[in-house]
Amino acid sequence: MRSVTRSALAGITLYVTLLCPALAATQYQKWLTESYPPDGPGAAAIVVKNNKVLFRGAAGLAEIELGVPLTPDSVFRLGSITKQFTAAGILLLEEQSKLSVTDNINKYLPDYPTHGYEITIEHLLTHTSGIANYTDIAGYIDNGSIRKDLSTEELVAVFANLPMDFAPGAEWRYSNSGYVLLGAIIEKVSGQSYAEFMQTAIFDKLGMTHTYYGGLQIIPKRALGYQGTAGSYTNATFISMTQPHAAGSLLSNVDDLSKWTNALFNGELLSSASLEKMTTNHKLNNDELTNYGYGFAVAERFGEQEIAHNGGINGFSTAGVWLPKQKIYAAVLSNNPDTPGPDFLAARMAFDAAGAKLPKMVAIKADPESFSEYVGVYQINPDETRSVIARDGKLYTQRSGGPSEIVASEKDQFFYPGSFTHLTFNRDDGGKVIGMNMYHGGIDKAEPAERISDTIQETPEAAKVSPEVYDLLDGTYELAPGANLRVRRDGGRLTVQMTGQPEFEAFPMAPMRYFLKVVDAQIEFTAGDDGRATRLVIYQGGGETPASRVD
Repeated sequence: MRSVTRSALAGITLYVTLLCPALAATQYQKWLTESYPPDGPGAAAIVVKNNKVLFRGAAGLAEIELGVPLTPDSVFRLGSITKQFTAAGILLLEEQSKLSVTDNINKYLPDYPTHGYEITIEHLLTHTSGIANYTDIAGYIDNGSIRKDLSTEELVAVFANLPMDFAPGAEWRYSNSGYVLLGAIIEKVSGQSYAEFMQTAIFDKLGMTHTYYGGLQIIPKRALGYQGTAGSYTNATFISMTQPHAAGSLLSNVDDLSKWTNALFNGELLSSASLEKMTTNHKLNNDELTNYGYGFAVAERFGEQEIAHNGGINGFSTAGVWLPKQKIYAAVLSNNPDTPGPDFLAARMAFDAAGAKLPKMVAIKADPESFSEYVGVYQINPDETRSVIARDGKLYTQRSGGPSEIVASEKDQFFYPGSFTHLTFNRDDGGKVIGMNMYHGGIDKAEPAERISDTIQETPEAAKVSPEVYDLLDGTYELAPGANLRVRRDGGRLTVQMTGQPEFEAFPMAPMRYFLKVVDAQIEFTAGDDGRATRLVIYQGGGETPASRVD
């Protein structure tokens, strides 16, 4: 047994607290402007406390081509924030005695195959049904299927015959398919389309005059969606808004979202019993609690209960946070999913308005030579590890997906820029790094991980390829709605950049196959008749992720 000493979370950890509404508004606008420059896509934001607006602002452009600025009343696609409206719609029907959340879904969708299981409406609401997520179907995004207009029945048929991921109630796994089925049930029970029901039962009732079901209609003050980063912005790839349906088809602005939240949590729409269902952590079959209710994520941090949901859809990224104890709501809606995430900014504003002590790590200049002390593989649990990687004078961590840079705030303490998440490295009595403690989202409880290796798996040697080949690969490839891989020729190098991640060099193994050094992954391109790449496949962790060129 080795004894452990841990770096204290003191030193240069600063705290931000609310001074007064006027100063807060100035600070929130500063945060917004720092995240979204004036010459690119941006965001609108609102902060409300006790139904009084503390801040309402915007930064960036609603339409880059014409230089039209965003305003606080700009309308954005909401993505998965839609799910809270769908959940409320189901509960409205339950209060009208037209259904029960404990009902078997076959009562309303008799032809839907449940593979011998009892799947309830509540399973759909809580992402515990085991029904496969249709947006994860291999090839569904890159073969153009997401662009097709589908009826509700046709959309359900896309995933109806897929095998179950697990037995209902056994696990929690996010499933857009479940919310599409909830939309189908709303249509069956109400006799209206999902769009009509939302309009009459919620939007009209609450006076939400800037909230819509998405489509090709003209929507006043609608912001256009973009993707990419400064210098490489493009219009968002097309998605038929029949596809996200009850899982992500709505549009709104920050004013209507504030109005909705105030009405919902003040009992103007649902009973207190229904609201409690929406905001209570759901329990799995084994009595383990999830971090999800009905259409809302539910958690505790910084001394507050937090009820929230994010959204992401082609061209847009969104977040809304409700702190019930102090009746504070913050929302940030952005028209570019590749810029800093609205979830951090919305949470930062909400918790600041609550007077919470928020850790604000200040970057220090660290000696890159010291990074070798941390490099290695850390065991999180029996099935998962986290790698710490030093590359080009920077330090990264890699658990899944793309690697994320961490920045030093003091010796043995690092943080993720644009996030409350931070970590500390632990040393034994001899000074050797033997583990880490990760604090996700700023919560007090650490996720410990023991260092099990000092080395990362070796990468192959780079082959020699003419840089002219890179011109044939240069482009944007869609992995999923709102998630792209940007491949770019940078002189004699080829670089790749995942949505929301740093840019990294890709090294050739052959003219059409490349590897990354920052993570164990390879990319293989497929060329069309003219030699220009039309699609790619990412090989990582034993899996394959295809993507088609969209530029």
